[in-house]
Amino acid sequence: MTTLLSIGDFSRVTFLSVKTLRYYHEVGLLPPAAIDADTGYRRYAVEQVSTGQVIRRLRELGMSLDDVRVVIDAPDVGARNAAIGAHLRRMEGELEHTRTTVQTLRMLLDEKAPPAIPIEYRAIGPMATFALRDEVPHADMFDWLDVALAELRSALEQAGARRAGADAALYSGELLEDEFGEIVAFVPVESGVRPPGRIELLELPVVEYAVAVHAGPLDDADRTYAALGAVVAEREIGVQGPIREDYLVGARETADVSEHRTEICWPVFQTTPAA
Repeated sequence: MTTLLSIGDFSRVTFLSVKTLRYYHEVGLLPPAAIDADTGYRRYAVEQVSTGQVIRRLRELGMSLDDVRVVIDAPDVGARNAAIGAHLRRMEGELEHTRTTVQTLRMLLDEKAPPAIPIEYRAIGPMATFALRDEVPHADMFDWLDVALAELRSALEQAGARRAGADAALYSGELLEDEFGEIVAFVPVESGVRPPGRIELLELPVVEYAVAVHAGPLDDADRTYAALGAVVAEREIGVQGPIREDYLVGARETADVSEHRTEICWPVFQTTPAA
């Protein structure tokens, strides 16, 4: 006969509060082994203790309830370990992001002004591009961009098009200032090629930019933006228009984020002589 524990005793042996156990019952994650028909009291089997302890540890690792459910309901050890491994990899990515943020914060605290960086003035365009555009929330723009650029690279292969420049994106003022607006992902291509599917053939005009190269992960690109924006503001040469980023070296070329290189292009009044 299975030994049953009251919800209080089960709480004490699993370190899960009674409130949490009731919630896990409601969502079907850890239902009691029996419920008294007269009193409604929950009873848990001794065999459920290890399950409760596993759930608590997974939650301490920041795993969502849905992911915990995948682990608990895994049909075999391999499937269970795969689910846990995927979460650990996500945690490692978040840890690296936290380290980068802390390092950048320390540098910002030591700086009294944006760092001086080389800035080039350049007219870019005209150019033909394969492009995708959408209006997205600011918080989702990088996830959207990753998917869009991957689709554009696939479209290049499908159309047999020759690349004429690096992956790039245009960020509207609304997207950066109001946290919702248009983003355009594009890849420069040689003219005369028709894009497949929903890909747009976008002709970009000549635009004059102040250009700075950001070295390293985009997580701390705000430092380069600050330095570039300060120069544009001091010289009073900024004009309305989307900010452009050209991903000269990125995740496609190297997994080492310290080697990533991004050109940040700020639209300005014409500063170079017309041809």
